[in-house]
This record gives sequence, structure tokens and C-alpha cells, in this order.
Amino acid sequence: MGISLGPNQYGKSEVRLVTVRREGAVHHLRDLTVSTALRGDLTGTHLTGDNSAVLATDTQKNTVYAFAKQQDIGEIEDFALRLGRRFVHTQEKITTARITIAEHGWDRIPVDGVPHDHAFSRTGGETRTTAVTVRENRAWIVSGVDGLVVLKSTGSEFHGFPQDEYTTLAETDDRILATAVTARWRYQGEDGIDWAGSHHEIRRTMLETFATKHSLSLQQTLYSMGEAVLRARPDVAEVRLSLPNKHHFLVDLSPFGLENSGEVYYAADRPYGLIEGSAVRDEAEEPGPAWTGAVL
Repeated sequence: MGISLGPNQYGKSEVRLVTVRREGAVHHLRDLTVSTALRGDLTGTHLTGDNSAVLATDTQKNTVYAFAKQQDIGEIEDFALRLGRRFVHTQEKITTARITIAEHGWDRIPVDGVPHDHAFSRTGGETRTTAVTVRENRAWIVSGVDGLVVLKSTGSEFHGFPQDEYTTLAETDDRILATAVTARWRYQGEDGIDWAGSHHEIRRTMLETFATKHSLSLQQTLYSMGEAVLRARPDVAEVRLSLPNKHHFLVDLSPFGLENSGEVYYAADRPYGLIEGSAVRDEAEEPGPAWTGAVL
């Protein structure tokens, strides 16, 4: 029986990094979670324990901290590119580096209507993300957003689905539609892209589409959001979305002699429908390793 080593990678997961840049009395806060994953000729360490090609994960962690000190982080895409190129270009046996970053937002606390210089409050569960893969002199960038919670109280229907002996869900022409958007978009190249501006516009486009598209299914909404991004952003090749259906069920108030005409709901957290899909530009460049190792 023949046995061989299959695809593999290793790295440091979830390096917590907080930086404070001081401009006099005004402080600027950044809060990141950075993960590294390296691939290459790592046969020795797996088969014989030869670690001569293994850059310790502790060294990878320290590189994240050192790079944060030596140069302003800037956009998370640029920071990930710098880290990935460092690992690939300085380690002989490492051919590919994948750097993933989630940025956690903080807002300045207002005091008498004025943002405080150095006191902040967390902005909730939404995070901005990027996953940068570096191989030789090429890079692939997939950015996105996690935990973007949205809801609309009308403008959504669901009917015409198959019925069998186990079906209990009633058809509806008016329902609450709510989800927590996980989105990833793959850029075409990296040159000349305003990462922050692009993120802002893609997020705005998805939100506006969710709000204005009269939905006959969450699948239809998902595709419409991805399609709208591709039509608005020629720098994006592909959009992948994962949308859990945050169900809201009308509460039966009839035992209390009350009529519930779409005013009182029970918000169920589980189980939930999970709708996933993508929109791809017909002429998009090949993804290469952009999605390798990706959860979504």
C-alpha cells in the first residue's frame, strides 16, 4: 500500500494585535486578528522531523508585531501583502504564504458631543477582512466583511416551494427578512486599488441592494447583491456570500384574544437556513490559489 504526503500548510492563527498611534493628545487605535499560513517543501518535517525548512510559528507571530512597529499598518490588504512577501522572499523552501486579517472597529466615545481623544467603544460584531496569498511575484487578494447584520420588515416573500407530507411552513407574501452577511470578494490584481474606498463602496452597494430588492427568496437577494457589486466594481472578479436566514415567526396571540397582524414576532436563533452562493464575472481571470484554505 503506497502512502504519500498530501497538501499541507502551517502557521500562527489569530495573532491579536492592537496598535496605538499617538499624535499629541489624539490617539489612533487599530485592532486586528492576524493569521499566517505557509506552504512549500515541508516533506522533511512531516516524514523525518527535519525542521530546517520550518520557520517557527512563534517567529511568524513576532514578525507581525515587528512589522506593525516598523511601519504604519495602513490598509489591512497592504499589511497582509508586506507580511506575505516577507515570508516567501526570505524562506528558501516556502513557496506560498496566505495572510488573513480581520479588523475590529472602534469608535471614539462622544463627550458633550465631541469625539474623545483617546477613549473608544467597540462598534459591534461587524469586521472587515482580507486574505492575501503571495506566491513568487504574484499576489491574490480576497477581501470582505463578516457579521454585517441586516433586516427589513417587509419587501420579502416566500412561496411556490414544493409541498410534501412533512411540510409545515406556510407560504407568505410578506415577511421579515434578516441575515448576518458574510461576504468575500476577489479582486482582479492589486495595482491602483483604493482598498478602503473599494470596501466602503462594495459594502454600500450590498446594503442598498438588500434594502431595495423586492425579494422572492433569500437566494434571489444573495445573487442580486453579488451581481450589483460586479456591475459597480470592475476591479472585482467574483463575490461569494453566505447568508444565514435569521427567522422571525409571528407569535400566536389568539389564546389571549389578541390579533397579531404582523406586529409581534419571535426571533429564532437556531436552527436556521443557510444560503450560500456566488456571482462571477464571465471574463474574470482565473482565481489561482486565491480561495485555497478559505472557509468561504
